[in-house]
Amino acid sequence: MVLVLSKHNLRGINAEYRVVVHAYEQLVEFLLALCFQEIEVGGSRKAIIIFVPVPQLKSFQKIQVRLVRELEKKFSGKHVVFIAQRRILPKPTRKSHTKNKQKRPRSRTLTSVHDAILEDLVFPSEIVGKRIRVKLDSSRLIKVHLDKAQQNNVEHKVETFAGVYKKLTGKDVVFEFPEFQL
Repeated sequence: MVLVLSKHNLRGINAEYRVVVHAYEQLVEFLLALCFQEIEVGGSRKAIIIFVPVPQLKSFQKIQVRLVRELEKKFSGKHVVFIAQRRILPKPTRKSHTKNKQKRPRSRTLTSVHDAILEDLVFPSEIVGKRIRVKLDSSRLIKVHLDKAQQNNVEHKVETFAGVYKKLTGKDVVFEFPEFQL
C-alpha cells in the first residue's frame, strides 16, 4: 500500500508548531516524490517505510528524530522508518563479461546493501557488534548488538526493525542490547 502526504494533512499536526510547518511543507514537497510502503509487522502492528535517495540521506538523518516523531503522531502510532534507496547489481558471470565494461562497485553488492539497510533502520542508535548464528538445519540468524546508551530510545521499535528487515531482505534478525564487560 502506498501512502500519500499532502500539505493539508501536514498543517493539522499541531497548532503550536506553526513556525516549523513551513519547513515541513517544503519537506513534504520533496517527500511527495519519494516512495512509501506500509507493511504488516508482527501481527497487528504496521510500519511505514520511507525510501530516500542516497545523496539526501544525511540531510534527512539530521532531522530524522523530530520528523519521525511528527509522522508517527500523524499516522496514529505506526512506526516510521527511513531507508536509503539502494540498487543491487547482479554478480558478474563469465557470460555477462562482455556486457559489463565496468567493475561492480562494492556499494552495489548484496552484502553491502543489506548491511547499509541495517544501519539505516537503527539510525539513532549505533550497531556495536554483529554475529551470524548458523543452526544445525543450516538456517541463519543474525544477532545485532545495539548501543546500550540508546536502549530507551530504540527498544520499543526492535520488533518493527526485525519485521522490516525480514520483509526487505528475507533474513532473520534479532536485536540485543548487551552489557559489555572488560
